[in-house]
Amino acid sequence: MAFERIMAGLDDALAYADGYASRGTAHQVKDEDVDITQLREKLGLSQARFAALFGLSARTVRNWEQGVRHPEGPARILLQVIDREPEAVIMISSY
Repeated sequence: MAFERIMAGLDDALAYADGYASRGTAHQVKDEDVDITQLREKLGLSQARFAALFGLSARTVRNWEQGVRHPEGPARILLQVIDREPEAVIMISSY
């Protein structure tokens, strides 16, 4: 079974190199935004306290909330984890 999948992948790669479309499948990934203001208020924290608790600068939190900048990469993931499991992140950040 594994050999057949490897060979199919090689066939696709060779076909692609020759200019033919791949049989591959494209997957859409949902880019989930977190409302930072709502998250912070849900936790009952000021901007300064939210920033300090989660290792961010108060300026960064303010810029995100005002729409001046938007969280990207690891910061976006951190906010998603805080939104889902705030106690776990708070516990870890206290070490």
